[in-house]
Amino acid sequence: MADHGLRERKKQATRQLISNVASGLFIQRGFEEVTVAEIAEAAGVSKMTVFNYFPRKEDLFLDRHADRLAELVSVVRSRPAGVSPIAALREHQHALLASGHPLSGAIAGGPGFWWVLSSSPALMARWYEQEREIADAFAEVFVAETGDAFRSRMVAGLLTTAITSVFSHAMGRILAGDDVEVVRREQVGVIDQAFNLVEHGVNDFPAATG
Repeated sequence: MADHGLRERKKQATRQLISNVASGLFIQRGFEEVTVAEIAEAAGVSKMTVFNYFPRKEDLFLDRHADRLAELVSVVRSRPAGVSPIAALREHQHALLASGHPLSGAIAGGPGFWWVLSSSPALMARWYEQEREIADAFAEVFVAETGDAFRSRMVAGLLTTAITSVFSHAMGRILAGDDVEVVRREQVGVIDQAFNLVEHGVNDFPAATG
């Protein structure tokens, strides 16, 4: 048992090393300009080892997706009786922000990440693919609970959009030069706006004029 635990820790350490090295190179030079062979050499591992941990080059940079997906699904699936998915995910987003978690978007290191992501068509394609995977996972939970496939997919899509919009809004403000602490404070209201729209509907927004 102890040997198994040690092996797992070593594997996690190797995975994190490869990811850190890759992210550093991507931020320095851009995603498209760095090869997997260069990442392997800089990390002191073989190219095959890199692919053992990260089957796709894009996942070297977007390496938090599997953990993020599992956590979001757990938040929805394990919510207490009487608590809606909207309320559970709203609370989760506030907790990420309060703890300074990178997935809150309101962090000082965000601009480097966002520059690499937005400047690479391959990474953006994978980013949108990951969004679909989150929506699909939410929908699966809701269908199992309700048996209503259409409404489950609608609500899953809205919740996913709320989560990703909250993140990208904070990143965009920081990239534009807004003070990180100001963004972090005001992000509390952004989270509530996003989930209020999901909870109460868009109503007549934008209101008709004339």
